[in-house]
Amino acid sequence: MRHRNIVQGYLSSLFDHKLMPTAFKVALFIGSLLFTINHGWALLTGHMTSERWISGILTYIVPYMVSIHGQYLGRKIHLGNKIK
Repeated sequence: MRHRNIVQGYLSSLFDHKLMPTAFKVALFIGSLLFTINHGWALLTGHMTSERWISGILTYIVPYMVSIHGQYLGRKIHLGNKIK
């Protein structure tokens, strides 16, 4: 039951207006760097397939979610409600 509360807390934190600005900045910077490394040449040469576009979108979503996760855990620990 405790895991369900942790997951629900994390999912609600994905849309927390206090955490979102930092997560957007991280996603934009890291996502752009990874997108360039992984898809830059395909984009420049016109070889972006639908699969590559899906992968490109995930390239931005994953850093956003990781940033939110780190902020969420940091906030929980800071507030004294440690997650084990």
